[in-house]
Amino acid sequence: MAVRSMTGYASSDGIACNVAWMWELRAVNGKGLDIRMRIPSGFEGLEQKLRGKCADVLTRGNLQISLTAKEQGAATELVVNQSALNSIIKIAKDLEDHGFDKSSTDGLLSIRGVLEERHIERSDEEQSQLLKSIEDGFYKALGELVKARETEGNALADVLRGQISQIEEGVEKVIADPSRSQKAIKERLQHQVQNLIDSNSNFDEERLYVEAAILATKADLQEEIDRLLAHIDSANALLDEGGAIGRRLDFLAQEFNRECNTICSKSNAAAVTAVGLELKVLVDQFREQIQNVE
Repeated sequence: MAVRSMTGYASSDGIACNVAWMWELRAVNGKGLDIRMRIPSGFEGLEQKLRGKCADVLTRGNLQISLTAKEQGAATELVVNQSALNSIIKIAKDLEDHGFDKSSTDGLLSIRGVLEERHIERSDEEQSQLLKSIEDGFYKALGELVKARETEGNALADVLRGQISQIEEGVEKVIADPSRSQKAIKERLQHQVQNLIDSNSNFDEERLYVEAAILATKADLQEEIDRLLAHIDSANALLDEGGAIGRRLDFLAQEFNRECNTICSKSNAAAVTAVGLELKVLVDQFREQIQNVE
C-alpha cells in the first residue's frame, strides 16, 4: 500500500438532464477526518452516502467538498392564464359592441398577464438520471483525489527515507566516536579519580573507584544507540507498509527525540554532544514532514 499525503485537489464535471454540474474536492492536513460539504438545494439526499464513501477510502485530513449545479438554457414553458384571458375577451366583446375594432388573437396574447412562464418539472426518471450522473462524478473526483494524495505521498516517502538515512548516519558517528572506546573511558575515569585523590587525601580510593564505575555505567550510550537503531528499522518498515501510518510515525519521532536528548545529556565528549544536537535537528525536520502523512 502506498504512503499517502493528506493534501490534494480533484474535480469532475458534466451535463445531465439540462443541468451542468461540477464537483471540487480539496484536502489539507488534519488530526482526524473532517468532511465539510456544500451541496445545493435539491441534492441534499446524496450527502450521507457520499460522506460514507469518503470514510471508506480516507482516514485523516480536512476535506472541503462543494457541488455546483446550473440549469442550461430555459427550463420554462409559456402557458395561458385562462382566467386572465377570459376576462380580457369579455372586455374586448363589450368594446366591440360599442363600435371598437375587433381584437386579434395576437393582441389578446400580448396583454401582460395572459401568457405566463412556468418552470418545467423534471420527471422522476430524469431526476434519477441526474442524481446518478452527479453521484458517479463524485466517485470519479474522489478517486482522483486519492491518486493525487498517493502521488504526493510517494514523493514524501522518499524525503522521509532520506531523513531516516541521515539519522542513521548520525547514530553511526556516535558509535564510531573514539570517546566511546573502553580505553578512552578508562583513562578518563582514572584521571578524574586521581585528581580527586590528589586534592584530598581523606578520600577513600576504593569507594571512589566504585562511584567511578557507577558513573561509567550511567554514561554508557549503548542502550540509547540500540533503541535508535530499532526505531530506524521501525520507521523504514512503516514506510514500506504504507497506508495510514502518520500517527505511528509521529510516535516514533517522539521516541527519536527522547533518545537524542538522553545522548546529549549523558555525553561526556564534545564531538558526541555535537552529533546529538545534529540528530535533534534531523528529528525535528523528520517530524515536520510527518505532519503531511495520512
